[in-house]
Amino acid sequence: MVTGLQSGRTPEIVLQLPCLIATHRHRFVERRFAERFEAGLQKLHEGLGRPRTHKRLDHIQERIGRLKAQSRGAGQHYHIEITPDESGTPAQAITWRREPQAGSRLSHPGVYCLRSNETGWDEERLWQTYTLLTDLEAVFRSLKSELGLRPVYHHKESRCDGHLFITVLAYPFVQIIRRRLHEHDIDARWNRLRQQLAGQCRVTAIFNRTDGRTLHVRKATRAEGAQRDIYRALGLDAAPGGVKKMIV
Repeated sequence: MVTGLQSGRTPEIVLQLPCLIATHRHRFVERRFAERFEAGLQKLHEGLGRPRTHKRLDHIQERIGRLKAQSRGAGQHYHIEITPDESGTPAQAITWRREPQAGSRLSHPGVYCLRSNETGWDEERLWQTYTLLTDLEAVFRSLKSELGLRPVYHHKESRCDGHLFITVLAYPFVQIIRRRLHEHDIDARWNRLRQQLAGQCRVTAIFNRTDGRTLHVRKATRAEGAQRDIYRALGLDAAPGGVKKMIV
């Protein structure tokens, strides 16, 4: 929902929406640490039935405390009971049950708050502009790091300008490629596309001839599943570069 906001002399709008991506990510992390925490409790419980293991109540409580400290908050959602034996000193069993705590990140993951001075925008346009900005940042981050365009080692201003110009010039080509892939339901990010295509390379095979000379055959390796889908979507040959032969 978009609401108006008066900040100084400039009117602004605020868009509040559930943080679905963050919620999904947090639940995945929460589930992973919860499984790890339960595995630690199960290991403690099984250790009580083995000889020559620490079974004192205070020692078991300390180990449970260390498990909670390592659980990234997942341990607070468990009610744990330690059952002693008839003497009341050594522990005999450990039982637990999951009780999600109200007011935690598990029950209240939060919302996105987008703030803008474009008061004429609706919810859809504001959200699309936000996602476009994050996509731009991801593309430039990939170009500057993975393509070796950062850091800038130039000292002259003209060379720095050329360096930045190449970065800006590369962006529309990346967007054209991603748009064509999107038409074929391929929505991977740029660095993921590079990782998928990195498995294919060009190799050179050398053969000895009977006349004493050598035959060099250079060709690309065979494209596999994801690579073939990318080439097919872009209308490119799955064996780029063709086959090159040279006799030396």
